[in-house]
Amino acid sequence: MKSHEVKFLPLAAKTIVVHTVTYFIMGLLASTLLDYGSWYAESYLSGFMRQIDDPLVMAGPLFQPVRGLLFAVVFYLLRDVLFGRKRGWLIMWVILVFVGVLSTFGPSPGSVEGMIYTIVPFLDHLKGWPEVMIQALLFALILTYWVDHPEKRWLTWVLVAIFLIFLLLPILGLLLA
Repeated sequence: MKSHEVKFLPLAAKTIVVHTVTYFIMGLLASTLLDYGSWYAESYLSGFMRQIDDPLVMAGPLFQPVRGLLFAVVFYLLRDVLFGRKRGWLIMWVILVFVGVLSTFGPSPGSVEGMIYTIVPFLDHLKGWPEVMIQALLFALILTYWVDHPEKRWLTWVLVAIFLIFLLLPILGLLLA
């Protein structure tokens, strides 16, 4: 698909779906493999991070469509650079990592500012990198492929089905809690 053919609403819908799906998958994997439950209960993080059984944390995936929409606005403005190009996914991934992870305006854990201005130990800043770097990579790869190949209707069905399941699971979890 040529970048000038990229329309905002379809891009926004695809961005919302892919962001939410990759966020949920990587969050689930990272919280399990990196034992976020124990890590967040440690002294310096317990006053900063909600515990993983907190209702807002459980509801986290339900807020991701809003973030997906924010990403879509930026991606739409950069559509000539990101879509219809051989390595558009790489450009998107670099933007997400450099601006969204490493160069945040505030001292977020894992960012350059966080490493300078917080008391979080240096190695703990790196602990969350696999989750965010891989999520950003999957997000960039899947989104650019989907936008560049609109004829792949099976991909639309699969991703939308997964998206709906990933929104339904936290709702059920909150209702049963």
